[in-house]
Amino acid sequence: MAVTRPAVAAALSAAPPSSSSSRTRRVSFLSCRPLPAASCSRSRASKALRAAAAPAADAADEEAAAPSPPPSDLGRGVENLVIIGSGPAGYTAAIYAARANLKPVVFEGYQVGGVPGGQLMTTTEVENFPGFPDGITGPDLMDKMRKQAERWGAELHQEDVEFVDVKSRPFVIRSTDREVKSHSVIIATGATAKRLRLPREEEFWSRGISACAICDGASPLYKGQVLAVVGGGDTATEEAIYLTKYACHVHLLVRRDQLRASKAMQDRVLNNPNITVHFNTEAVDVVGNSKGQMSGIQLRRIDTGEESVLEVKGLFYGIGHTPNSQLLQGQIELDSSGYIFVEEGSAKTSVDGVFAAGDVQDHEWRQAVTAAGSGCIAALSVERYLVSNDLLVEFHQPVLEEPKKEIEGKDVEMGFDITHTKHRGQYALRKLYHGSPRLILVLYTSPTCGPCRTLKPILNKVIDEYDETVHFVEIDIEEDPEIAEAAGIMGTPCVQFFKNKEMIRTFSGVKMKKEYREFIESNK
Repeated sequence: MAVTRPAVAAALSAAPPSSSSSRTRRVSFLSCRPLPAASCSRSRASKALRAAAAPAADAADEEAAAPSPPPSDLGRGVENLVIIGSGPAGYTAAIYAARANLKPVVFEGYQVGGVPGGQLMTTTEVENFPGFPDGITGPDLMDKMRKQAERWGAELHQEDVEFVDVKSRPFVIRSTDREVKSHSVIIATGATAKRLRLPREEEFWSRGISACAICDGASPLYKGQVLAVVGGGDTATEEAIYLTKYACHVHLLVRRDQLRASKAMQDRVLNNPNITVHFNTEAVDVVGNSKGQMSGIQLRRIDTGEESVLEVKGLFYGIGHTPNSQLLQGQIELDSSGYIFVEEGSAKTSVDGVFAAGDVQDHEWRQAVTAAGSGCIAALSVERYLVSNDLLVEFHQPVLEEPKKEIEGKDVEMGFDITHTKHRGQYALRKLYHGSPRLILVLYTSPTCGPCRTLKPILNKVIDEYDETVHFVEIDIEEDPEIAEAAGIMGTPCVQFFKNKEMIRTFSGVKMKKEYREFIESNK
């Protein structure tokens, strides 16, 4: 939907602003990047070699007082392990590797694979993960796993990996912000939601078509409307049920003559009066109206070939995934569908020192708990590989800093301070819209949006770099739906930039940090 500047201006004008190291082979990771030859001893299995390493540890103690270099900088030493990807597999691998004192470097973001945290960041209730009898949302589960990995000393970077070389040794991994060399790699890049590739799909993508119900379903433009979901598995049935919270009715389009979802999910869908299931039905194209808005879906019956138009305002995909193995093509063995081939019962790939975990190597089960299990196997395999090849260097666990507090509560008239950089809520947005000479960055979020949780820390880091030259406002579209509707927000997360009472740019979804930086730099 095209958003007119007068519409945004009208909405914003509606309310005018009135301990010491032990003597072992272990060393402090804070003083061990790069790894000094005198301070880091090789890991050995026997106690005799542990004792022999004690003098080297003493040297490390003396070095600990010196300022430590930034971790994982270009050309600084070789890491034990780099994990590419997050989600249940990546985070579990990070937890096990960190607890083994490997100090893994984790690149959470992966441009092709979507947001850090993987597919669970776009999942509502997870009811079959052990330990949560009342269920847990996908984003909440990933938050807990991420914090656990951090607690044990994993080094996490919300950056996209752009290049991997596993043909040379040590392996080379290059992200958007750094290059790292490592003795081992775990690939946990997961899989990406498939698209139907309808003729007009690109035209209406994020403007009526979506692959994430919990990201976009809460948009004011979908509330009270008729929506459709394509697919017959657990993903599609879950999205259909979730969308009934906002839509007046949901149509589930299934190509087969039966659902593939679990029995529990089938029962919920078939017994829900707000969901109509269309078997033997496929979507052929999207229909738009004279205003350029999506107005329906052209359908075809598989059994008869009969075509018809179903009037809906939104179409959501739940049709499966493609493995994110593009970075490794031509370097390790893949199967015919692009899944990484691993030895049965292990995480070993065709290249020594390279391991795979999660959905990127699992074309059969694809469950959160199996992904976590494969992450555990991969991490234990890495430790065994490093020890057997005399490559392992252990690190002490870090002393974690007190985390900075997030923005809490809305700005109110008495507490609003225009000299502060970060704000929340429509009152702050209106005040800044009318009174700020700075570039204003507005982040639209929703409570159940997993990618929103990913984007917030990314934007916080960018905003911190431009403190006192930009203003940041977070808008919850469920708390402030009138602002979201006026701004034409079709899904979350979404970022809009304003300057001199003009909206000058919109970014939908999660982008790389450099894109936000470049835009701020050219418009501040």
